[in-house]
Amino acid sequence: MARAGRRARTPAGGEERRRLGTLKAAFFFFASISAWYSGYLLAELIPEVSLTRAVYGFRNIAEKPLLKAPTPKRQKCDHWTPCPLNTYAYRLLSGGGRDKYAKICFEDELLIGEKTGNVGRGINIAIVDYLTGKVRATQYFNMVEGDNSGLMATFIQSAPPKSLLFMVTQDDGASGLKEDAKKVIEALGSKQIRNIKFRSSWVFLTAKGFELPADIQRENINHSDNARNRYSGWPAEIQIEGCIPKMPS
Repeated sequence: MARAGRRARTPAGGEERRRLGTLKAAFFFFASISAWYSGYLLAELIPEVSLTRAVYGFRNIAEKPLLKAPTPKRQKCDHWTPCPLNTYAYRLLSGGGRDKYAKICFEDELLIGEKTGNVGRGINIAIVDYLTGKVRATQYFNMVEGDNSGLMATFIQSAPPKSLLFMVTQDDGASGLKEDAKKVIEALGSKQIRNIKFRSSWVFLTAKGFELPADIQRENINHSDNARNRYSGWPAEIQIEGCIPKMPS
């Protein structure tokens, strides 16, 4: 009897599910009709011109170029930031390997470099008049071929008072460097001239007849080391840069 009672309730449950399915289908049908009719009314109420303008507006937004940051202004001697007023900008770069040539830049003028055609193997020197900012002389001295150490010492000593002297190496500046030149450069304030070795990268700024501010970059050196060299047989190039205060007027 209990089993017969349970079978009698099964058809009623199926009928209820069918009615629920019919109601769901009717609901979705009327919802679809309502959505279609709402869209139809909206299209009739909104003028076609407004819709066209809206479409073109979206297109214009998509076609407008992206805003880009302005290109940074180039500074003298490729400094990252400009030098203050009443100062000279300078940048010294040693040579690196066979193809990276040494450079001496002063007030955005290339005094020595590949483009000027006056850079050479050995030690390159530029002498500048501190009062006027004009270059007095440039010269390179081969420290591998020939006996040029004495000539370089004489050239340095010939710089008149109130002169700025800039020195950079290209390839090798040590092999032919003798005691006479070392003494002259050391007297001008170099702390590294006696440490210079075969193919060392070396840069040096000094003044004759006056003192430079203590916080100015004056000298740097990088020795050749086969375990650390950037180029085959040569160390990485090195540089110093900064701003030299002008003589008060």
